[in-house]
Amino acid sequence: MWKILLLGKIGQLGFELQRTLAPLGEVTALDYPDIDFTKPETLTPQVAATKPNVIINAVAYTDVDKAETEIDIANAINGEACGVLAKAAKQLNAPLIHFSTDFVFDGRNGGSYCENDAVNPLNVYGKSKRMGEEAILAFGKNYLILRTSWLYSMRRETYVLKVLRWARTQPKMRVVTDQTGSPTSARILAEITAQALAVVKNRGSEWLEERRGVYHLAGDGTASRFEFAQTILSLDPRREEQIVTEILPAISDDFPTPARRPGNTSLNCDKFERAFSLRLPPWQEALRLELTA
Repeated sequence: MWKILLLGKIGQLGFELQRTLAPLGEVTALDYPDIDFTKPETLTPQVAATKPNVIINAVAYTDVDKAETEIDIANAINGEACGVLAKAAKQLNAPLIHFSTDFVFDGRNGGSYCENDAVNPLNVYGKSKRMGEEAILAFGKNYLILRTSWLYSMRRETYVLKVLRWARTQPKMRVVTDQTGSPTSARILAEITAQALAVVKNRGSEWLEERRGVYHLAGDGTASRFEFAQTILSLDPRREEQIVTEILPAISDDFPTPARRPGNTSLNCDKFERAFSLRLPPWQEALRLELTA
């Protein structure tokens, strides 16, 4: 039986992964304070003690604005810890599955990003996540780096729940039109990840090693924040509770934040589909499933 080490069990993706990974083997799920990514040097013995057949890292420092003043913490969690995990996985001969972000791009591409497009993160968060990617690329032997975009769930204070709350508390909403991405359901991302690992389990680590590298894995299609908000409200199963009567377009400069946001970071996921014959559904369908579940 496979022994799976899942790191980051209380995050929105980690929570879903505990459920979807269970059929594949024995899952050991850890999170703070049992394991502390702010102290990367402590990770190696804890990882080795579980003797996993596969390591899945869903830990991330995700507060984009706060990262601007907590650079060392963001770098430790998102960057340095990934190098430690890559070395530990190599010593154990265990595949490492790591989740990264669309924020490694600057958003100036003009279309959906492919894996070989140049990275150029605009903020500390994106830079720290790119640091983690580089560490795995340098030290890893058998790994998948899965970049995703605009992750949301119904468990956390994500964009979807914020929009629903705004719609119930204010008659007018202003939403930016100049930020574009690929909205991704954490639940469905976890399901696709587990299906991909089932393929790996059946075909073996050598098969995966031949396909190691960076992949994009996000909701199919693209949307601006404005379009995303419109769709959230149209699919709201309790629309009678909305008091909003108008959604007004805005631009990012209307809402100054400590961290710069990239413009268009939608992701092209064709490479993952070619390798694993799997693809997330259109983001609108995934959102409908989330809101009506």
